[in-house]
Amino acid sequence: MANIFSFCVFIVLSSLCFSKAQHVKVYELKRGYFSAKFTNYGATMLSVILPDKTGKLDDVVLGYDLVNDYKNDTTYFGAIVGRVANRIGGAKFILNGVTYKTDANDGKNTLHGGSKGFSDVLWTVKSYKKHSHVTFSYESFDGEEGFPGNLSVSVTYMLLHKNKLAVKMMAKPLNKPTPVNLALHTYWNLGGHNSGDIMSHTLKLFGSKITPVDSELIPTGEIVPVRKTPYDFRRPREIGSKFDQLPHGYDINYVLHKSRRSRHLRKVAVVVESKCGRKMELWTNMPGVQFYTSNMLKNEKGKNGTVYGKHAGFCLETQGFPDAVNHPNFPSQIVKPRGIYKHFMVYRFTAH
Repeated sequence: MANIFSFCVFIVLSSLCFSKAQHVKVYELKRGYFSAKFTNYGATMLSVILPDKTGKLDDVVLGYDLVNDYKNDTTYFGAIVGRVANRIGGAKFILNGVTYKTDANDGKNTLHGGSKGFSDVLWTVKSYKKHSHVTFSYESFDGEEGFPGNLSVSVTYMLLHKNKLAVKMMAKPLNKPTPVNLALHTYWNLGGHNSGDIMSHTLKLFGSKITPVDSELIPTGEIVPVRKTPYDFRRPREIGSKFDQLPHGYDINYVLHKSRRSRHLRKVAVVVESKCGRKMELWTNMPGVQFYTSNMLKNEKGKNGTVYGKHAGFCLETQGFPDAVNHPNFPSQIVKPRGIYKHFMVYRFTAH
């Protein structure tokens, strides 16, 4: 009987997994020449196609040809990462006197929510209109990857006008306080995903301080100015212009300037690729942004047979500060029941 029962359970679970696989789909948003594609696997951004200054269309997002390839990647291409993005030192934190141990998937630390974070689950499509938006939702359970409480999460991607893309991430704890820090892990290359490295892109970043990290990329708890360091992008300069001082590239959280007007989003960055003329501007309501120059990419086979090498793309991941759960001087990421986590991003794309 036990063997028959085990066999029946196996068949049921297998059919459920197969059923879920059948529901992984791609959703396109399109207005004029501006289009983007997303999948409900990881609520992932698959592509963004934009014209350059001559009208030539290119996909400016790194990724894979097949959705199935996103299930086995270690790059987090275009994914929504969480429940807590970035790193948690020692894969543990204390909340209301209780020690929570999270999944250690980056040495002894937790990265992007654990081995099976939000980037590796199937989201539900709640709403979709091709010329407007797509909304994905996910119900995270109590104890998932070690985090406390049930959490209802949603992500909406919206096209605004003919050149703006907005992202709205929301989360509501249902029964326990919990840390929440979602991030969109898109790798951008404004010259086109297959155009080589991003060293000559010009970046202006609206942050005058960073949160330094140790050898395991865990914040030390300090907040230090970027002045007279290779991290200073307060004035526009090429991303690769000071790589002689940072041979491994950038992977650091910037403390963003506050908006001068209350309730207005903070300006995050302006990035320009001079050859094609494309410009990307970004705004958010989050206090930080992780600037990452794809230092860990190595011979990653991507779209149309393109092999992505080191520095093939850049990430600007708006976020709360990394490891904030273990640094009381960082802005808190704890959300209580009846509270709502709200994270907004707005991209504007132009070409001149």
